[in-house]
Amino acid sequence: MLAPRSPALAVAITAAFLVTGCSLIPTAGATGGAATAPHGSDGTGPITFATGKLDTGYLQPLINQWNKRHPAQKVTPIYLPDDSDDQYAQLVTNLQAHSSVYDVMSLDVIWTAEFASNGWITPIDPSVVPAGQFLRPAVETAMYQGHLYAVPFTSNAGLLYYRKDILAAAGVSPPRTWAELAEEAATVAPRYHIGGYGGQFQAYEGLTVNFAEAVQSAGGSLLSDGNSVVTVDSPQAIQALQFLVSGFRAGWIPRAALSWNEAASQRAFEAGKLLFLRNWPYVYGDASVAGPGNVVAGKFGVTMLPGLHGPGSSTLGGANLAISAYSQHQATALAFIRYITSQASERYILIRSALPPVWTSLYSQPALIARFPFLPVLKQAILTAKPRPALIDYNQFSLAISSAVHQALAQRQPVSATLSQLSAELRQIIRSD
Repeated sequence: MLAPRSPALAVAITAAFLVTGCSLIPTAGATGGAATAPHGSDGTGPITFATGKLDTGYLQPLINQWNKRHPAQKVTPIYLPDDSDDQYAQLVTNLQAHSSVYDVMSLDVIWTAEFASNGWITPIDPSVVPAGQFLRPAVETAMYQGHLYAVPFTSNAGLLYYRKDILAAAGVSPPRTWAELAEEAATVAPRYHIGGYGGQFQAYEGLTVNFAEAVQSAGGSLLSDGNSVVTVDSPQAIQALQFLVSGFRAGWIPRAALSWNEAASQRAFEAGKLLFLRNWPYVYGDASVAGPGNVVAGKFGVTMLPGLHGPGSSTLGGANLAISAYSQHQATALAFIRYITSQASERYILIRSALPPVWTSLYSQPALIARFPFLPVLKQAILTAKPRPALIDYNQFSLAISSAVHQALAQRQPVSATLSQLSAELRQIIRSD
């Protein structure tokens, strides 16, 4: 591993942009000042923006606006594969080669530590970022060893989607506890010949997230003591996994869910095949639009994930924007990041794509709440969410968890044995991290 770059190399720039009240798209202003830049340049010029293509309908209009105002500093989007693991692999391969192809990169929040520790991304001067106006959990995901290495872009937390029409007809409220979820999924759903509960139970990162949420919602954790002690074999973790296994065994979690990722579980819910769904906020926007394959528009609600004794705890998600250490135009890169993470830009992105903003104030604007009634619930979910462990080798950590948990959910191995073996494997991983 390469040593982290000194914070003294942090990018700094004086950037200004105007926000108009008459246009949905923010107006990109001019940039000025100087930045720490490689090869003796002033750090300005054309740049690229590497990001996954899913849920980016908002992007091109924002880029067009920027490019119109900055003809000498145009931004070209580079769309990465849809799958997050493939995105990660493509970015890492490029950065390991010290390539300057990517200037600004959209990173899953769990990648910050690894990218920073390897010197692949440039520290950012915190004085040029309005971090105090961002959701605090989102800011923490952009930090590494006390320094800011990225700018929060979108936040995320898992939510429970439910068929409000069916619950109303049954005379029951949305579940707040696991016992209520299991009872309603097992008794109400069969009356309508649909599945009770669905999540992301395929053996991939999504399952790690679902398992972590269950453990947290039972009062446990995956790691403790600064990520140095493995705790996946605690009584709380055993109870959490047993709860999920019991759902599959009893049938209120459909067996088909063992192969579901975010998209597959969303399709099942929109097709009217589920009473409850755990998924991310972007589903709200999709499911609200009636169309082929969607029979739930106007018929669903959103609430916090249930927990053992009350509302549970989500896993914190989202994306951060970082500047490649090998970018030739770091001043423009930071100016563009400031533009696209501005309050006006993030309001536009929320309206276009239902992606959760990082600006705290946007969660209390009446006009936005009228359009997205779930915003207060989402804010609370984000503020109570737990981040995934900031490990340099997080991918291996997650793979071990999802593989082991999937075996237990498929009832191929007892819960206690699964978590005991997983605990030993994770100790080896964090020992070498």
